[in-house]
Amino acid sequence: HAAGHGFRFCYGEISHLDRAARRLTLAPLREQDEDEVILEERHVDYDALIFAIGSRANDFGTPGVKDHCIFLDNVVEANNFNERFRHAVLQAYGRGTPLDIAIVGGGATGVQLAAELHKALDIGSLYNFTPTTPEMRITLLEAGPRILPSFPEKVSEEARQQLEALKISVRTGAMVSGVDEKGFILKDGSRVDAQFRVWAAGVKAPDVTREMDGLECSRGGQLVVKPNLQTTLDDRIFAVGDCSFIADSPLPPTAQVARQEAHHLAKYLPQWIVNQTPVPPFKFNNKGAIVALGNYNGWGAFADGKTFGGGALHGLSARLGHTALYRQHQFELYGVPRGAIACLTDWLDRFVRPSVRMD
Repeated sequence: HAAGHGFRFCYGEISHLDRAARRLTLAPLREQDEDEVILEERHVDYDALIFAIGSRANDFGTPGVKDHCIFLDNVVEANNFNERFRHAVLQAYGRGTPLDIAIVGGGATGVQLAAELHKALDIGSLYNFTPTTPEMRITLLEAGPRILPSFPEKVSEEARQQLEALKISVRTGAMVSGVDEKGFILKDGSRVDAQFRVWAAGVKAPDVTREMDGLECSRGGQLVVKPNLQTTLDDRIFAVGDCSFIADSPLPPTAQVARQEAHHLAKYLPQWIVNQTPVPPFKFNNKGAIVALGNYNGWGAFADGKTFGGGALHGLSARLGHTALYRQHQFELYGVPRGAIACLTDWLDRFVRPSVRMD
């Protein structure tokens, strides 16, 4: 991909930024879980620097979250989640004991995850591990008054009804004050015990942004940028996506925003580099949002507040829209030929491989 698109790929983590020297330092690359250095510290000099390093879930400093919860912020964590989930399910079947799963965060990630886990448990029961299926319970915790707060209230309520129809417990107004090895402690003193605990709440930038040679950061650690996406303290440094924060008009941390910001810089940055033509302010074109609850249901909301989806037929249209957005991303990333092959491969996989693997 790098050779085909004219860029050089450097693998590593940022350890230091020297704005005066215009130099980015990458930390030594080490063997996983070992001290052996594979590759020494490296330096990358720049004329223009763009940060597009995404975000992480925000634990808001809640005691016990880092030690007792699973996160889903990158591929490594997702693979770890998948492995631990399979082990927890196999353990429940092997011991004949209930499995309690609790998810913190009623945004799109938490809601969709709850539905997908229910689907996985439903399909997993078809493996017939034991004559009887142990009880498996999913609880979704949201600190606010409703789930999917960025969607119209109608969508939030219908999504809640769908989750509850799947026997997923949805608890709003449930603020977590602590976590231990047995489960979540709520602000009102009650507990939600769960062997499998997932934290999918809040958004913050990676911690490294606070070490970027004094660049201004928001409360969530995002790099504060001007409307044209230049950082407030250094015009040679830009930031896009979840790691950026436009102080004058904050935007939601969504893939839609990040994609449009990337296209904006791709269009205007070459002129800025060659002859210092100012980069114009970024204007977000809100095309709405879609949330899909696995194969069960789906909804969409336009920028004007109108909604679609819900029910067998309309829910299908929203789910198809959700899939279409993913395919669009594949085509943009890989190009038409490889994107088409990726679509075909995914389609064939549905017939060749089981949708849920327990091995």
